[in-house]
Amino acid sequence: MKDKVLILGGRGRIGGSVARDIATHTQAEIIVTGRTPYQQIDNDSIQYLALDLADTEKLRQAIASAHLVIHCAGPFDYRSTDVLQFCIQQGVNYIDVCDQRSYISKALKYDQQAVDAGVTAIISTGVFPGISNSMARQCIEKFDTAETLHLSYVVAGSGGAGVTVMRTTFLGLQNSFTAWIDGKWQLIEPYTVRENITFPAPYGQCGVYWYDVPETFTLPLVFPNLKSVITKFGSVPDIYNRLTWITANIFPKSWIRNPQGIEFLSYISHLMTDITDKFSGIGIAMRVEVTGIKDGQQGIYSSNLVHENTAIAAGCGTGSVAQLILEGKLKKPGVAPVEASLTTDLFGQTMESRGITLQQEWH
Repeated sequence: MKDKVLILGGRGRIGGSVARDIATHTQAEIIVTGRTPYQQIDNDSIQYLALDLADTEKLRQAIASAHLVIHCAGPFDYRSTDVLQFCIQQGVNYIDVCDQRSYISKALKYDQQAVDAGVTAIISTGVFPGISNSMARQCIEKFDTAETLHLSYVVAGSGGAGVTVMRTTFLGLQNSFTAWIDGKWQLIEPYTVRENITFPAPYGQCGVYWYDVPETFTLPLVFPNLKSVITKFGSVPDIYNRLTWITANIFPKSWIRNPQGIEFLSYISHLMTDITDKFSGIGIAMRVEVTGIKDGQQGIYSSNLVHENTAIAAGCGTGSVAQLILEGKLKKPGVAPVEASLTTDLFGQTMESRGITLQQEWH
């Protein structure tokens, strides 16, 4: 009997990338869901199920029939933890692509329940968060004592993702957030303190700004000896950085705290990237840099990743975790972020099998 994987929100750009990755690397039976009636899917190993997450009875039934549930139906800022709770209640393993701190905080409260139920629930898989977290773990493990972690991301245009990702970006500008700096939680304003970071070709030097990604919150919890965790994000072309900075720092906050305002900005941005994607591409570059002590000496170790399609990279991150769970290689009951669950060896193996190369070096 084949394993059955249920992907909620599987008709979106990210969910679709996850489905294709799992279809490529496993023999699982895959069911993707969406709110609209039947849709044709150009892959014989992927089936479609019309499902509104508000229909809790149908949702429960769908989860009960699966071996693994993958939650890709964002933005997670709006989501309850119902899917996770149903999985725990029915003994079904769970993965999500959550990129919102508010949801993570709620999900982590179910850790002991998942342990008791023997359910492995891994949150915030994907590319960032996801692959980035595992890159951070890999770098941290190079040191006897890791002190400062600096993560920088830049996405070209739309990243090959849908309007949901645009919504998530603007949601991240609504409020100040806390970051772990010099051994304490400090309040940070989003899209401030620009840095110019040099990424591998074809990106080169790009501007990045403070941004509230889940890694800001989860990495200090998983690696409490870190003194600082800095997370910064930027866009290509740079004009999008300037426009986002204006939105975050000049516009009245009421504009981006209004759901209609978020929708307007998201659709306008998506229309703009439809044009600029032709020139900028839709790729991603990530740089993780750790400063710490190794053999009594202070050093810096960095890891860089470049991928031509951000959405596909996200599919690789989540798909690789799904593959390991289905193969029985990743079994850790509880609710935890990916950097607390996935070993560096397994991470390296799955990235290599997907043709993803990390550029790593000591400085």
